[in-house]
Amino acid sequence: MGFLDNVTNKAVPEGSSLAKPLILAFTALLASGVLGRKQEPAPASGTSPASHPEAGGLLGGLLEKFQQSGHGDVAKSWVGSGQNQPIPPGSVGSALGPSIIKALSEKTGWSEQQVTAQLSQLLPGLVDKLTPQGRLPTHGELARFGG
Repeated sequence: MGFLDNVTNKAVPEGSSLAKPLILAFTALLASGVLGRKQEPAPASGTSPASHPEAGGLLGGLLEKFQQSGHGDVAKSWVGSGQNQPIPPGSVGSALGPSIIKALSEKTGWSEQQVTAQLSQLLPGLVDKLTPQGRLPTHGELARFGG
Protein backbone atom coordinates (compact mmCIF):
# COMPACT_ATOMS: atom_id res chain seq x y z
CA MET A 1 0.00 0.00 0.00
CA GLY A 2 2.91 2.38 -0.64
CA PHE A 3 0.95 4.81 -2.77
CA LEU A 4 -1.95 5.10 -0.32
CA ASP A 5 0.48 5.56 2.57
CA ASN A 6 2.19 8.36 0.65
CA VAL A 7 -1.12 10.02 -0.24
CA THR A 8 -2.36 9.66 3.34
CA ASN A 9 0.75 11.39 4.66
CA LYS A 10 0.28 14.24 2.18
CA ALA A 11 -3.47 14.57 2.77
CA VAL A 12 -3.23 14.85 6.56
CA PRO A 13 -2.21 18.40 7.47
CA GLU A 14 0.93 18.89 9.57
CA GLY A 15 0.20 18.50 13.25
CA SER A 16 -3.04 16.57 12.61
CA SER A 17 -1.81 13.16 13.67
CA LEU A 18 -5.21 12.50 15.24
CA ALA A 19 -6.78 12.49 11.77
CA LYS A 20 -4.43 9.84 10.42
CA PRO A 21 -6.40 6.86 11.86
CA LEU A 22 -9.53 8.17 10.14
CA ILE A 23 -7.76 8.54 6.79
CA LEU A 24 -6.26 5.08 7.14
CA ALA A 25 -9.67 3.58 7.95
CA PHE A 26 -11.24 5.50 5.08
CA THR A 27 -8.61 4.40 2.55
CA ALA A 28 -9.03 0.82 3.79
CA LEU A 29 -12.75 1.10 3.01
CA LEU A 30 -11.89 2.47 -0.43
CA ALA A 31 -9.45 -0.35 -1.08
CA SER A 32 -11.92 -2.99 0.14
CA GLY A 33 -14.50 -1.90 -2.43
CA VAL A 34 -17.13 -0.93 0.14
CA LEU A 35 -17.46 2.41 -1.64
CA GLY A 36 -17.29 0.80 -5.08
CA ARG A 37 -19.84 1.39 -7.79
CA LYS A 38 -21.01 -2.20 -7.70
CA GLN A 39 -23.26 -1.50 -4.71
CA GLU A 40 -25.30 1.18 -6.44
CA PRO A 41 -26.14 1.48 -10.13
CA ALA A 42 -24.48 4.31 -12.00
CA PRO A 43 -26.67 7.31 -12.87
CA ALA A 44 -28.34 7.02 -16.27
CA SER A 45 -26.79 10.22 -17.60
CA GLY A 46 -23.13 10.15 -18.49
CA THR A 47 -22.41 13.30 -16.47
CA SER A 48 -21.01 11.64 -13.38
CA PRO A 49 -17.25 12.03 -13.05
CA ALA A 50 -17.09 8.35 -12.18
CA SER A 51 -18.96 7.14 -15.26
CA HIS A 52 -15.91 7.26 -17.54
CA PRO A 53 -15.08 3.66 -18.46
CA GLU A 54 -11.43 4.01 -17.43
CA ALA A 55 -12.15 5.87 -14.18
CA GLY A 56 -10.40 4.48 -11.12
CA GLY A 57 -12.95 2.17 -9.53
CA LEU A 58 -11.85 3.07 -6.01
CA LEU A 59 -12.66 6.73 -6.45
CA GLY A 60 -15.46 6.25 -8.94
CA GLY A 61 -17.85 4.86 -6.37
CA LEU A 62 -16.97 7.54 -3.85
CA LEU A 63 -17.55 10.34 -6.34
CA GLU A 64 -20.81 8.78 -7.50
CA LYS A 65 -22.08 8.88 -3.92
CA PHE A 66 -21.42 12.63 -3.82
CA GLN A 67 -22.99 13.05 -7.28
CA GLN A 68 -26.12 11.15 -6.23
CA SER A 69 -26.48 13.19 -3.05
CA GLY A 70 -26.39 16.49 -4.97
CA HIS A 71 -22.74 17.34 -4.26
CA GLY A 72 -21.24 16.32 -7.59
CA ASP A 73 -19.89 19.78 -8.42
CA VAL A 74 -18.11 19.95 -5.08
CA ALA A 75 -16.55 16.50 -5.60
CA LYS A 76 -15.53 17.44 -9.16
CA SER A 77 -13.63 20.42 -7.73
CA TRP A 78 -11.51 18.00 -5.67
CA VAL A 79 -10.58 16.07 -8.81
CA GLY A 80 -10.01 19.09 -11.04
CA SER A 81 -6.97 21.31 -11.00
CA GLY A 82 -8.73 24.35 -9.49
CA GLN A 83 -9.61 25.28 -5.93
CA ASN A 84 -11.11 22.46 -3.81
CA GLN A 85 -14.60 23.44 -2.67
CA PRO A 86 -15.47 22.76 0.98
CA ILE A 87 -18.24 20.42 2.04
CA PRO A 88 -20.19 20.60 5.31
CA PRO A 89 -20.01 17.62 7.70
CA GLY A 90 -23.72 16.88 7.29
CA SER A 91 -23.32 16.63 3.55
CA VAL A 92 -20.45 14.17 3.94
CA GLY A 93 -22.63 12.05 6.20
CA SER A 94 -25.57 12.05 3.82
CA ALA A 95 -23.37 11.30 0.80
CA LEU A 96 -21.50 8.41 2.37
CA GLY A 97 -24.49 7.04 4.25
CA PRO A 98 -24.96 5.97 7.85
CA SER A 99 -23.34 2.54 7.49
CA ILE A 100 -20.04 3.98 6.24
CA ILE A 101 -20.01 6.67 8.91
CA LYS A 102 -20.82 4.10 11.60
CA ALA A 103 -18.05 1.77 10.38
CA LEU A 104 -15.53 4.62 10.46
CA SER A 105 -16.74 5.62 13.92
CA GLU A 106 -16.23 2.08 15.18
CA LYS A 107 -12.76 1.79 13.61
CA THR A 108 -11.54 5.10 15.01
CA GLY A 109 -13.38 5.20 18.34
CA TRP A 110 -14.74 8.63 17.42
CA SER A 111 -18.34 9.78 17.48
CA GLU A 112 -20.13 9.90 14.15
CA GLN A 113 -20.17 13.71 14.41
CA GLN A 114 -16.39 13.74 14.84
CA VAL A 115 -15.98 11.45 11.84
CA THR A 116 -18.08 13.61 9.52
CA ALA A 117 -16.43 16.80 10.79
CA GLN A 118 -12.96 15.41 10.12
CA LEU A 119 -13.92 13.93 6.74
CA SER A 120 -15.34 17.27 5.64
CA GLN A 121 -11.89 18.74 6.27
CA LEU A 122 -9.83 15.86 4.90
CA LEU A 123 -11.72 14.48 1.88
CA PRO A 124 -11.09 17.43 -0.45
CA GLY A 125 -7.32 17.09 0.04
CA LEU A 126 -7.33 13.30 -0.09
CA VAL A 127 -9.26 13.14 -3.37
CA ASP A 128 -7.10 15.94 -4.75
CA LYS A 129 -3.93 13.96 -3.94
CA LEU A 130 -5.40 10.79 -5.47
CA THR A 131 -6.08 12.66 -8.72
CA PRO A 132 -2.80 14.48 -9.38
CA GLN A 133 -3.49 14.92 -13.09
CA GLY A 134 -6.87 16.58 -12.55
CA ARG A 135 -8.80 13.44 -13.46
CA LEU A 136 -9.60 10.02 -12.07
CA PRO A 137 -6.73 7.61 -12.54
CA THR A 138 -7.20 4.67 -14.88
CA HIS A 139 -7.16 1.14 -13.48
CA GLY A 140 -3.65 0.72 -14.92
CA GLU A 141 -2.40 3.87 -13.22
CA LEU A 142 -3.81 2.73 -9.90
CA ALA A 143 -2.16 -0.67 -10.34
CA ARG A 144 1.22 1.00 -10.95
CA PHE A 145 0.77 3.11 -7.79
CA GLY A 146 -0.18 0.13 -5.64
CA GLY A 147 3.17 -1.55 -4.89
